[in-house]
Amino acid sequence: MARAAISKMSWENHVLRPVQNAPPSIIPTLIYGTAWKKTQTTDLVHQALSTGFRAVDTAAQPKHYREDLVGEGIRRALNGGAIQRKDLHIQTKFTSVRGQDPKDMPYNPKASVTEQVHASIRSSLHNLRPAEAPESADEAYIDMLILHSPLPTMAQTLEAWQTFETYVPHRIRNLGISNTDLPVLKELFTQVQVKPAVVQNRFYADTEYDVALRAFCREQHIVYQSFWTLTANPDLVHSNAVQSLAQRAELSPAAALYCLVLGLGYTTVLDGTTNTARMKEDLAALAKIERFSGAQPEEWQEILAEFRLSIGE
Repeated sequence: MARAAISKMSWENHVLRPVQNAPPSIIPTLIYGTAWKKTQTTDLVHQALSTGFRAVDTAAQPKHYREDLVGEGIRRALNGGAIQRKDLHIQTKFTSVRGQDPKDMPYNPKASVTEQVHASIRSSLHNLRPAEAPESADEAYIDMLILHSPLPTMAQTLEAWQTFETYVPHRIRNLGISNTDLPVLKELFTQVQVKPAVVQNRFYADTEYDVALRAFCREQHIVYQSFWTLTANPDLVHSNAVQSLAQRAELSPAAALYCLVLGLGYTTVLDGTTNTARMKEDLAALAKIERFSGAQPEEWQEILAEFRLSIGE
């Protein structure tokens, strides 16, 4: 299997394919994940952005996310003056009825899929608006809208996606899908006008680390977003490849695993740490692995080859 060339830029971010003649978008390789942060969300998002994260992942799904508090954290960072909206990648999700709390969802569950999507996007634009004034939602945009999971039928999935497309590229820059398998991804890819720019999936043994799906993503210039990377992979954290890289590049084992996943090519990682020191450590790892892989390319490739073997790639 061909090895993806690692350059300075690819450690820090990727350039997404242009959509409908719009300028191509930049997506950082480390994305701050906000699931399950509850009332701490505002402070943690602000801390992540202050530490150096430039990408935030959330969802219009009150069951697991506080998208409204994500918006507060972003606005607090913007108001500080050190960051501008154009410097950030903000992504959220439309979550179907099956993934919502029946007592708390951003749309009427009895409405059509199209109406549900419109209502969900309106709520996201309001939550993620750049200023406190409600009317600033009219100026808001979303860098990436992700379909949280395929709907029960492909017809419903396409209805949701085609509704997404009506917002691209002015209110929504790019589209993606999460929790998908390769057959659904291939069918979606062939039938839609705006192709998925990212796939956000659990990176773990139960799906054989999405080896085939990630190969398709690389072929089609789709960024793979890995989540649950640490929690689902305690054996990988303790594997020889990860421990060896951690020791040789002076990284924590967690950061070493992130770097090896990034080394697979055209990948990003959701990082949901609540520890400020870990935030700094994970971001600093990008510069460390760049230096290590540049100064000792053969050693880096040997470790990466061992890691690929351990995940069946």
